[in-house]
Amino acid sequence: MVVGGGPAGVVGAATAAELGLRVAIVDLGPHLGGQFYRTPAAELNATRPGALHHDWPTFERWHERMAAPRVTRLTRHHVWAIERHAEQEWTVHAVTGADGNDTRPVRIPARAVLLATGAYERQLPFKGWTLPGVVGAGGAQAMLKGGLVLPGKRVVVAGSGPLLLAVASSLAEAGADVPAVIEASGYLGYARHPRTLATNPHKLVEAATHGATLLRHRVALRTRSAVTEVHGAERVEAVTVTRLDERWRPVPGTGREIACDALAVGHGLVPAIELATTLGCATRVTPDHTLALALDIRQETSVRGLWAAGEPGGVGGVQVALTEGELAARAVAARLGAYPGRGGRVRRLRSRRTRLRTFAEAMAGLHAPAPGWREWLADDTEVCRCEEVTAGAIREAVRDQGARDARTVKLLTRAGMGWCQGRTCGAAVSCLAGDGQPPAQRRPFAVPVPLGALAALAPEAPEDPPLAPAPAPSAATARTAAPVTPEEPQT
Repeated sequence: MVVGGGPAGVVGAATAAELGLRVAIVDLGPHLGGQFYRTPAAELNATRPGALHHDWPTFERWHERMAAPRVTRLTRHHVWAIERHAEQEWTVHAVTGADGNDTRPVRIPARAVLLATGAYERQLPFKGWTLPGVVGAGGAQAMLKGGLVLPGKRVVVAGSGPLLLAVASSLAEAGADVPAVIEASGYLGYARHPRTLATNPHKLVEAATHGATLLRHRVALRTRSAVTEVHGAERVEAVTVTRLDERWRPVPGTGREIACDALAVGHGLVPAIELATTLGCATRVTPDHTLALALDIRQETSVRGLWAAGEPGGVGGVQVALTEGELAARAVAARLGAYPGRGGRVRRLRSRRTRLRTFAEAMAGLHAPAPGWREWLADDTEVCRCEEVTAGAIREAVRDQGARDARTVKLLTRAGMGWCQGRTCGAAVSCLAGDGQPPAQRRPFAVPVPLGALAALAPEAPEDPPLAPAPAPSAATARTAAPVTPEEPQT
């Protein structure tokens, strides 16, 4: 069972099927590809979807390799829990529908689970960030790739991390006026890692490509700066850009306004690991102060029989995801007896993973938010949008009510109790509470689930797993069962 249909999930599913396993891949989107290889909606009749993507042919090749009958695709499925009964006995619970609001539950048995759940954007609040026209940096890219629309005509791109350059160049190429890219960190720090850069020359090529695009469209690049305020009555009309010191504290008197009708902002990505931490998987703190899964050399978590690939192990980009997806699939196949697990291919993949991960860790440290960003916030600035909790309320909980961590702040103020369950405000609340990073979440529901879906669950245990290994060239035929499909779920 592969949870997540992005690059890591697609490669993992295709590799496992080629090695003789029967595979089901589940994703909440209508198409496989995830956020990176997001496909335009069918009704848009896009003739060249690859024009909006980097290295689209790679995805096409892997997607074609998933056409084997051993692979069952379950799109528009929202996984809300995973149960472990024994080392090779798992049940994945999901609900169906475009928004996961269908009351029909799906219960999928499997002998092994590979998590390729990706990541979501980290947002740091500032005055006016709730105005219409403010979108996530990755969200702006998703609008363009999936809907062929722009968030506005004149779009400022701000935050921190290499994603900003990709977003700005995509928007500019698609016709948006991008007056500036506002980077809170800088790029000179990469010079402190010459060996890492030398072993990852493709990263320099990517940076040069984005830089050339921005130069061609006359997009200004401002480093050590941040959008500290958004102006507008009904929607975004302008933003204030302020210089920052080394600790991300605003430098007084440096604020300058830029007229725009949209702001695409993001301060890096946060690994989506809720399904794993609920099962008790060990985590590690990344250089940019997020939590990622602690994985061994085979991509296995601390819970035996549960693997992960791509962003759950730490944000590293598409090349990391492609590499780790194949590594994890080969490890799963070896565990289930369909593949010897040795050979030059595995050694090359591990070497590539080490090289890519080294660069990713250095990049994360260089763009990590510094604690001074808290000085952007006035007491009336909303931090938790769902529950409308302000920075002042959180500061009061810490100062006057003894809160010393995000959990206590949540209990006292309701910050993080809304629909997003802290995915949007978690980083900010933790920083204001003195945690540094959000605590590992252990909850029985990874996403909101309608009560009707729970009521419809049959009490009996699932029957024969449909994901037992298919006949391999060097093995006897294993038991089989009809694969679960969206039309005929096991419930």
